[in-house]
Amino acid sequence: MSIERSTARPAVRRRVRRAGALAVAAAAAVALAGCSLTAGDTGADGAASGSASGTVVLVTHDSFALPDDLIAQFEADTGLTLEQRAPGDAGTLVNQLVLTKDDPIGDVVFGIDNTFASRAIDAGVLTPYSPELPAGADQYLVDDQGSLTPIDVGDVCVNADLTWFDDHGLAVPQTLDDLADPAYADLLTVENPASSSPGLAWLLATIGAKGEDGWQAYWQSLVDNGVSVAASWSDAYYVDFSGPSSEGERPLVVSYASSPPYEVPEGSDTAPTAALLDTCFRQVEYAGVIAGAANPEGAQEVVDWLLSPEVQAAIPESMYVYPVDSGVALPDSWAQFAPLATAPFTVDPARVAEMRDTWIQDWTALVVG
Repeated sequence: MSIERSTARPAVRRRVRRAGALAVAAAAAVALAGCSLTAGDTGADGAASGSASGTVVLVTHDSFALPDDLIAQFEADTGLTLEQRAPGDAGTLVNQLVLTKDDPIGDVVFGIDNTFASRAIDAGVLTPYSPELPAGADQYLVDDQGSLTPIDVGDVCVNADLTWFDDHGLAVPQTLDDLADPAYADLLTVENPASSSPGLAWLLATIGAKGEDGWQAYWQSLVDNGVSVAASWSDAYYVDFSGPSSEGERPLVVSYASSPPYEVPEGSDTAPTAALLDTCFRQVEYAGVIAGAANPEGAQEVVDWLLSPEVQAAIPESMYVYPVDSGVALPDSWAQFAPLATAPFTVDPARVAEMRDTWIQDWTALVVG
């Protein structure tokens, strides 16, 4: 389940794999090697005209996690030193890029999702770069300028603690309307869309489902039914949720369709949690070259690397989302426990760009007060 992962998009523990005990998959920052940050010029077609060298700074969210051996191989193959900086989740990430536009905090970014992509593009914090895309990835492009490159996808959905419902003799809800039923009062935790990308994604799911004229009435019904709001995915999932790896008492939480496989005990063929696939919004994560990067050639190397077959194959079990490369073989358990929604709710990206801040303000006034 790898997309936001922290203060606003889930935190460091968001894409964490479990087999009995919790193995926290935190993205380890690689020490700055003190190499020169100089880089060659970029040609008119956006391709690097010289060899990348020195340190390349990857600005990402708190849940970025790839195997150390892949990072080491990237550094060996390119001669670059990869330094990672993680200011927060997707929302925090974009905010930082905008605030530091005149003095960029890195060379390349990974983790901007489709709920914040338009803000990053409109703010001018990205330099176009159009690498060759793997099969299936072009459907996720956000513009024809190469502002952002799609890397992975995942569905943000309500997850249910099946064991809790079984123990309490209560049927598992299936739809958005079910969540507002008094039978499920005080059972749901969501993330704040002002600080969390899955929170924003799920707000968009409700807008897509209920329309711009009906979503506020729907949220009022959730408020009346005792919905709880957490600042981040990690707080919602690990603190409030009652699932096996969590510490809370609420058996319904906004998370990812790919979360359930990582709650399955070693050797079991039964998942104790499930995603409610009629409650989902599809989230896409992107990488891009930061405008004003000290090492733009190195930044392009990183984007290419994130699209490589090796990284794409590692994404499901490292960051718990689907790779954009449709030719990559997925873990066997995903077919059983992590199917994507067949009909996720959608909102026109142009409308999101126009209304996102207004919707968040209206949601805050209604739900938080």
